[in-house]
Amino acid sequence: MRSTWRGLARGRNLLIGVTAVALVGSAVALYRVYDGNKSPNIITEGLSERQFSTPVDGSGEIAPVVTLTDVLNRRRGELERDSNAPVLGNPAGDVTVIEFFDYNCPYCKRVADDVKTLIEDDPGIRLVYREWPILGQGSLFASRAALAARRQGKYEELHWALMQQPRVTDKLTLRIARKIGLDIPRLLNDMNHPSVSQHIALSMDLSRSLGLTGTPSFVIGEQVARGLIPLNQLRDYVRAARAASVRE
Repeated sequence: MRSTWRGLARGRNLLIGVTAVALVGSAVALYRVYDGNKSPNIITEGLSERQFSTPVDGSGEIAPVVTLTDVLNRRRGELERDSNAPVLGNPAGDVTVIEFFDYNCPYCKRVADDVKTLIEDDPGIRLVYREWPILGQGSLFASRAALAARRQGKYEELHWALMQQPRVTDKLTLRIARKIGLDIPRLLNDMNHPSVSQHIALSMDLSRSLGLTGTPSFVIGEQVARGLIPLNQLRDYVRAARAASVRE
């Protein structure tokens, strides 16, 4: 009996140790991405700059290297023309800016005013939002509510209102939705609409394909930029994308 209890104790201690290591590792990773005392690194990648490793297939042969160019060329339509994605600015604009964001990302909130200024100052921009809720239940609930609000014509209003909050929760999201005039029972029902889940699932899939590691992340023309991008740099990317489209 004593040996049994000693075995259980050793197993419990081992489990506690493994769990602690995993939690510490996760905390370190999150700290590196979301250190509140520092601005995140701005990482910009041109189409030819990044390569993705590919698994060995069943034949034992190594699959061809996949570059960021390949990914963007293959998935450009989903990124820029997904009818299930909210579009702000000019829907017929000549330059498309795609932003992957989370309502509880502090850097998304810091860049939000610059993004709003960008589309207000340039009538040729299509701003496509990819709801990418990666920071917990509050983020997921807010994303589902915002996407559901499209069916009442209030996505943009709810989006900007949520971006002004330090941190969103389920209750706060509903309180804001009610304040801006959304029909709450209808909103709750629409949050379960297949289109909502499909949008979020596609955001997750696209982010994996592009190798994104956090929010905010932007795709503008041939650039993939991650982090807190200054307004003047966003404008530079837009100018470059517009010039490239003219050359084509």
